[in-house]
Formats: sequence, C-alpha cells, structure tokens
Amino acid sequence: MKRVIHFSKGFFPAAIFSAVLIIAGVLAYVLLGGFNLGVDFQAGLIQEVQFAPTAFSLSYRGLGNASVSMDRNGLYLVLSGSGVEGVTYSFPYGEYPTIAALSSALRGAVEGLEVEESPGVGAAGSRTLLQSAQGNPRLSSDPYGIHYLPPGAAPIDIAEVRSSLISLGTVSVQVLGERAEERRFMIRIDDQDLNSTEGVPAEKIIAALEANFGAGGVAVTRSDYVGARFSKQLTDQAGLLMGLTLLLILIYSSIRFKPQFAVGAVLAIAHDALIMVAFVTWTRMEFNTTTIAAILTILGYSINDTIVIFDRIRETRRIYPDDRFVDILDRSLSETLGRTMITTLTTMLAVLALFVFTTKALYSGDVPLSTMIRAIFTEHNSMKDFALALLVGMVSGVYSTIYIASGFTQFWEHMARKRAAKSRTVKAVPAKA
Repeated sequence: MKRVIHFSKGFFPAAIFSAVLIIAGVLAYVLLGGFNLGVDFQAGLIQEVQFAPTAFSLSYRGLGNASVSMDRNGLYLVLSGSGVEGVTYSFPYGEYPTIAALSSALRGAVEGLEVEESPGVGAAGSRTLLQSAQGNPRLSSDPYGIHYLPPGAAPIDIAEVRSSLISLGTVSVQVLGERAEERRFMIRIDDQDLNSTEGVPAEKIIAALEANFGAGGVAVTRSDYVGARFSKQLTDQAGLLMGLTLLLILIYSSIRFKPQFAVGAVLAIAHDALIMVAFVTWTRMEFNTTTIAAILTILGYSINDTIVIFDRIRETRRIYPDDRFVDILDRSLSETLGRTMITTLTTMLAVLALFVFTTKALYSGDVPLSTMIRAIFTEHNSMKDFALALLVGMVSGVYSTIYIASGFTQFWEHMARKRAAKSRTVKAVPAKA
C-alpha cells in the first residue's frame, strides 16, 4: 500500500502562513506607494537612456536610400530605392574588432557614404558600439551618430541626471543595469507634467541631458508614450479580465463538483493571484501587461492541478465511502503527489531555461563567467520578469492546491458535520409537555 502523507495536519498552519504573506503584500503595497507601474498602466513618457559619446557619424549623398542597423554581431548598411538594387552590406565585429577598422571599412564600402570618426575613439572595441533609438536610421546629408561606451567609463551620479531635468517638471529617474559603469537610466515623466509643459517631447529630454553632459553623449535605448485615456482603459480591462476569470472558474467548478469544491478552487487561484501580486510589489518588478499575462497563465495552471486532485478525491470517496473525509483527502493528495511534482518540475525546467537564456549578458562576447552568472540574477527585461513570475506562481499553485483548496473543503465538510450533529441533537430532545 502506498504511504499516505498526512497533509491535513498542515492545513491550519498553511492558512496562517498564507494570511501573513498576503498581509505583508498589502503592507508593502501601502508603504512602497503601490506597484512599480509600467508604461502600459501609467500615462506618460518613459525613456531609457545610456550616456555614451558618439563614436562616428554617418551621412549619405549617393543614389537611392541608405539605412543602418546593428545587433550583437555587427553593423549592417541597407541600400534600396530608385537606381539602386536592394543590397545589404554586413560589417561583422569579428572581422573589424576596433572602431577604427570598422569606420575605415565603411568609408570604402559605398559611394556617397561619408564617415566622420570622433577623435581618440579608434582603438576602442567595435563591440562597445550601440545605436540610439532616437532619430531616423535612414541616412541623409545630416550626420547620424553611432555611439559607444568607453572602456572604464566613470559612473554618472543619478543626482546629476535629476538636476539636468529639473526644468521639465516632476521627473522620475531610476538607475538601470547591473553595473554603475553602464551609465543607464530610466526617465519617466507623468502625463500631467507633459501637458503642463506643453507636451514635453522626447527630444527635450535629450536636449536637457546633452546641455549638461555634452552634445552627442546620450543614446536612447527605449522610448515609450502612453496617453491617459489608453492607460485607464487598459487598467479597467485588466481588472475586468481578472474578475471574469474567477467568475467563470467558479461556474465551471460548481457544475463539475459540489459547491465546497468550487469555492475552494476559486479561493486557491485567488490566493495565487494575491501571492504573485505581493511578490511583484516586494521585488518592485515592473507591473505591465506581461505581468498580467503571467498571472493569468498561473491561474490556468493552478486550476488544472486543482481539478485533477479534486477528481481523485471524488473517486476515492466513492471507493471508500465509510472513511473520514480528512483521510480521503490525505489519501488522494498522496496518490497525486508524484504526478503533481513531475508535471510542475518539468514545466519549471522550461521556464527556468527561458529565465536563464534571455539574459543579454550571455551573448555579449568575451564576458567573464562570474559576470554572466551575476547577470542571470540581476539583469531585468520583460521575458526574464515573465519567467520569474511563472516560477513563483508555479510553486504557489502547487502549495495552494494542496493546502488552500483542499484545506477549505475539509473546513467546509467539518462545519457541515457539526451542523448536522447539532440538528440531530435538537431533534433527539423530546418536546416538553
């Protein structure tokens, strides 16, 4: 006979533990000023900038159109349009390891392409180059700057960045990156401040920074703007989506199982949602549409596990109708434990791979192993945050299925027996003459 684990002994301590976690999440929400809202839910402008001087400038006066793009492997020049057969020129960093070698190759590549290299940058590695999202990558007679991060660049104080933007109103500045030498910052301006300054455009942020740190010394790595109306609509839809999800799961569970199982299932997934919200609040992870997707994914994963275990409880109850309900719970949970662990661990392996291999530092060339390992746990992007939220949610989903959903059904059954016993006692007492 398979060993039966007495999970029921942990129902009450688990309820207290969950209550503590949820209350701590509520306190964190209040004390930390709510979520770290992403641009999806907070109207305004967000720019991520990196203080990197211009390595060289490109201008084009030849036939057709020329545009430039870059990735971790190299720089690409694309020619198209009238009088020019569409062609792409590739300049791999492996073949042109220095900025001087790359700019020299660009000069002789296409007729009409002019390259102006900044003084003293030629010896720097070409892998330090980066492209700003600001401006049009289609080349013209106006110079288009390609930036680079100087080796051993001195960190920039966040206070200096804030003081440079003080003329734009209330501006939020946050340090990005795992090292101060990366000189990356996120700048956020609320929609109200944009309107009060006649719609501060993205260019004004760069102009204000360059006025203090030098012209051509700022590269924009990301720029997003969301209007107030769209932000409110998205927030309302997210709340409605979560509410409808819980309602539909309650209806489905009520049709398939008894009411106590349906309510237990809904309590379990509501618990998972609250735990994930608490985790996002504690860690100050950006709360955006990706976070909503992670929460909904976990709700589906958790209810699937709960339904499987409830099915086993129902079958076990038919086989052992005379056993106590708490013994049926322990037997059912023990029998499905292997399936639950195997399913969860194999899914977590896939999510863990997503968490690890979406780390940009792994693909940055000659990076020390210690730096790669540190980057896996410190680097942030939307896919890593999504994977991390899924990992936390999967652990919470297994826990809530065993201790919250099953614990509630046991509590319901216990109260039902007490009411039935009380009712029998009242009927047994003879009426007074």
